[in-house]
Amino acid sequence: MIELPRSFLEMPRWWTEGADWLAALPGAIEQQCARRGLTIAGPLAHGSNAVVVPVERGSERFALRMAPPGDEVAEQTTALRWWDGRGTVRLYDADVARGAMLLELLGEPLDERPIGEAVEVLGGLMRRLGVEGPADALSTQEIVQARAAVMEGQIAGQIGAVQRPRIEAVPLPYLRAALAVADELVSSSATAAVNGDLHSAQVLRGDREPWLVVDPVLYRGDIEFDLGRILWTRLDEMAGDAEIRRCFDTVVRAAGLDHSYARDWVIFRTVDYWLWGLSVGLTTDPVRCQRLLDAMSR
Repeated sequence: MIELPRSFLEMPRWWTEGADWLAALPGAIEQQCARRGLTIAGPLAHGSNAVVVPVERGSERFALRMAPPGDEVAEQTTALRWWDGRGTVRLYDADVARGAMLLELLGEPLDERPIGEAVEVLGGLMRRLGVEGPADALSTQEIVQARAAVMEGQIAGQIGAVQRPRIEAVPLPYLRAALAVADELVSSSATAAVNGDLHSAQVLRGDREPWLVVDPVLYRGDIEFDLGRILWTRLDEMAGDAEIRRCFDTVVRAAGLDHSYARDWVIFRTVDYWLWGLSVGLTTDPVRCQRLLDAMSR
């Protein structure tokens, strides 16, 4: 009988949803294995929303990923089929209605590698994934336009209030800096395929290519879109402002980006994530956002 790790059962998502799916998950894994002639070949691993089971069929080895069925699974399946193994894990089969994907088996995550190495790899993957994107994908331009409206509302709510240095609100200078670059980002004519969830924990060691992306989110537009996330997810490992800027420069060089335009994207996305983090009650991530913006502003 498959036993789910307590660390997975205690993930925040399951505090308010998913009890029935979790209860049925061990049986669902066994059913997927029986349907495909697979044998479990190692310990189960997990992220925040899904489990991954190493499996084998004869001499072939795979990873069986199980997540709650829904739009997220459908979108990830579409993204993996679009990139078709170019910089991403290869998808062999999917049962979207049951939240199952049979994937290429990969190795260690990139977040176990030193930060300097990781940002170099991530920059290269940004460029590797940047083929022409699908015309029907949500664009980075549309995302900026929608989120800029939220920032404008935030400014309207803060004008007239006494602003003190605090983490409970995004300071007006940063909100204004994000809005100042929004028009240029919205006006971009870029149509590249963009992974909207790119960071070290979503990249694993591969055989076909040295490193491969898992769980991608497919957008179309500017590949610079998630550069801020690359930095803020591992910001605690960066000793000071100079190292933060060094890591930013490494990504820019590895991806072949325009330095100024990439910085604009970091500013906009970091302010946006800060606002979102405050809206859902996050405490440590807003601190990281302020530290990243402080470093990029100097």
